[in-house]
Amino acid sequence: MTLVEEFTKARGERIRRPRSNRDRLKARWGWIFISPWLIGFFLFWLLPMGASLFFSGLDFQLATPEDARWTGLSNWSEAIFNDPEVWRSLWVTFRFTLINLPIGLVVAFFLAVLLNSEHLFGKNLFRTLFYLPSVVPFIAAVLIWNQVLNTQTGWVNRLISLLGVDATGVGGIEWLNNPALIPYTYTFIGIWGVGNAILINLAGLQGVPTHLFEAAQIDGAGWWRRLWHITLPMVSPVIFYNVVLGMVGLLQYFLPPFVLQGSSGRPEGSSLWYMIYFFRRAFGFAEMGYGATLAWLLFLVALAVTLVIFGTAKYWVFYSAEETA
Repeated sequence: MTLVEEFTKARGERIRRPRSNRDRLKARWGWIFISPWLIGFFLFWLLPMGASLFFSGLDFQLATPEDARWTGLSNWSEAIFNDPEVWRSLWVTFRFTLINLPIGLVVAFFLAVLLNSEHLFGKNLFRTLFYLPSVVPFIAAVLIWNQVLNTQTGWVNRLISLLGVDATGVGGIEWLNNPALIPYTYTFIGIWGVGNAILINLAGLQGVPTHLFEAAQIDGAGWWRRLWHITLPMVSPVIFYNVVLGMVGLLQYFLPPFVLQGSSGRPEGSSLWYMIYFFRRAFGFAEMGYGATLAWLLFLVALAVTLVIFGTAKYWVFYSAEETA
């Protein structure tokens, strides 16, 4: 080792040596193997995103593409300052997210705790049954729920009627036609498909060291204290992952309300999610320039919300490796 290398090593710096032919060959093969992904990312993600950003500055009608003209930031100005439907649809989306996300997280977590219990008989069968709704084709599932929630013949209202409440009569519970019930109705539909979140939580629960529970039990800690002081901190990275994934997914919520109620936003605009409004303007009215603006606006909102969640993670997300760092 030369004097320069010894001095570099003493300073803790990495010694740079000329790359051998073998290293170059390995690097070349590495680029070859990841090239399909890189090509797909460029053609189907990066290039369309760049094109949509360009379209957001155009007055571009799909019916008359030859009349497209550059308008700069006029679409952005229209969306942010002059279009009340944008903010109305954002409010519908955020209100639904604030209702759906906590309920979905709590239900998925406690079902995972139940399915992870050593006292549960036939747990493999129950895990399969709880996950099965996640593999049902989504359109078919939504159409099934349309019948389940039917005011006159749906079994939900029929079960409520057994409790002495007139849920199927003229003044019955209209799950899909009552503006006050719309966010709770779609939350109810969403809970039916929490199988993926249960699976992720279950994987996190099975990664918690058992000796922590044994030590806490010896010290006299009950089930709730073990859950609150051991289980929740140890699986907080998994909960954080579900929060981010759920938030981004709910901001793009589209298919169930579109299948059940179309793009009209009925009743009284309560089902006008942001993506529904985007679909209406971009594909219903064929305003592709304005639609691209709405898409980028949602991207910026989702990015801002995600950054806020990441900024708060240091206060409630616990990583076990931090103790040994």
